[in-house]
Amino acid sequence: MENKNIYDNFIYDWWKNLDKVIFFLFISLIVLGIFFSLVSTSLIASSKFGTNNYYFFIRHLIYISLGLTLIIFFSAIPESDIYKIGVIIFFIFFISLLLVPIFGIEVKGSKRWLDIPIIPRFQPIEFLKPFLIIFLSMVIGSRFTSNDYLKLFLSTLIVLPILFFLVLQPDVGQTLLISCVWLCLIFVSGINLYLFNFLILASISLLGYLIIYLPKFSYIKYRIAAFFDKKSSGNYQSEKATDAIIDGGFFGKGVGEGTLNTRVPEAHTDYVISVISEEFGILIILFILFIFLLLIFKVFKKIPSEKNNINKLVLIGSILLIIFQVLIHVGVNIRFLPTTGMTLPFLSYGGSSILSSSILAGLILNFTKRKI
Repeated sequence: MENKNIYDNFIYDWWKNLDKVIFFLFISLIVLGIFFSLVSTSLIASSKFGTNNYYFFIRHLIYISLGLTLIIFFSAIPESDIYKIGVIIFFIFFISLLLVPIFGIEVKGSKRWLDIPIIPRFQPIEFLKPFLIIFLSMVIGSRFTSNDYLKLFLSTLIVLPILFFLVLQPDVGQTLLISCVWLCLIFVSGINLYLFNFLILASISLLGYLIIYLPKFSYIKYRIAAFFDKKSSGNYQSEKATDAIIDGGFFGKGVGEGTLNTRVPEAHTDYVISVISEEFGILIILFILFIFLLLIFKVFKKIPSEKNNINKLVLIGSILLIIFQVLIHVGVNIRFLPTTGMTLPFLSYGGSSILSSSILAGLILNFTKRKI
C-alpha cells in the first residue's frame, strides 16, 4: 500500500509540474503520425513491399509505444540523473557509430545501420543526437573553466569524430544537421564573432572540398547540379513530391487516392509530408506546421526563465534538432533544397527516428517543467 502511495505521488508530482501545452503539442504530433500511418503511408508501403497490409502500421505503433515510454522516462527523472545517464548512453552509441563502417548494413550505397542479433536494425546516429546535445551542453556551459576557447576546442574534439564517421557512411543530411546545431550552441554561448565566422567558413570550405574532390561524394555533386538544372533526371523524386503537393490542392484527393507512394522509394519516410498533402490537402500540412511553430514558440519562451546555463543549452539544442529536421524535410519536399534523406519528427515511418524524437521530447518536457 505504501509503495502504491509513493507511485501515486510520483505520478501526481510529474503531471502537476509538467508544461501541459508542450506535452499536448507532442501528443498531437504523435496522434497525427499514427493516423496517417494507418490510413495512408503504411498501407501503401506494405502493399509496395509485399507484406501484410498492417505490417508497417503495427511496427509504427510499437515504436510509438516505446517512444511514449521514453518521453515519460526522460521527462520524469531528476535533472542530475539526465546528465549521468546521458554521458553513459552517449559513449554507447558513439561506439555503435564507430562500428557502422565495419559491421554496418549497406542500403543503396550507404552504410548507416547496424543489425545486431536480438536488437532490430537501427541507425546509431539517430540515438546519438539527443545525448550529443547533453554532452556538448555540459562542455560548453560548464563552469570548470572560464576559458571559452578551451570549451570550443573540447566541443570540437567531440563533434569532429562524429562528423568524420558520418562522412564515411556517407550521410550528408545528418552531417549538416549536427554541424548546424553545434555551431548554434557555440553562437549562443557567447563566442567571439570573428572566430564564429571563421568556423562557418572553414566548415563550408571543408564540405565543398569533400563534395568536389572525393569520388564518394560524387552523388552529392550530382544532386546539387540536378537541383539547379530543372531538366535533369536527378530531380525525379523531388518533382514527383512537388507534383503530389500541387495535385492534392487545398483539400486533397482523398484517403488512398494518392500515387506518390508507388512512384517514389521511401516516400513514407523522406517524403511523408508530400504523401499527406496529396491525400489530405495543403490545409492539413499548414496545421501540422502550425503545431511545430507553436511548439518552438513555447519552448523558446521557457528558455529565458531557466537559470542553469547547461539546462538552457540542452533546451536550445533539442528544439533546434527538431527545427532543422522539419526545415530540411519540408525544404526537400517543396524543392527548396537538394534531395537528402531526412525524416519528419513523429510523422515519418522509422523506428530510430521516432525513438530519437521521443528522447528529445522527454528532455524538452523535463527542462520546461515548473521548478519546485
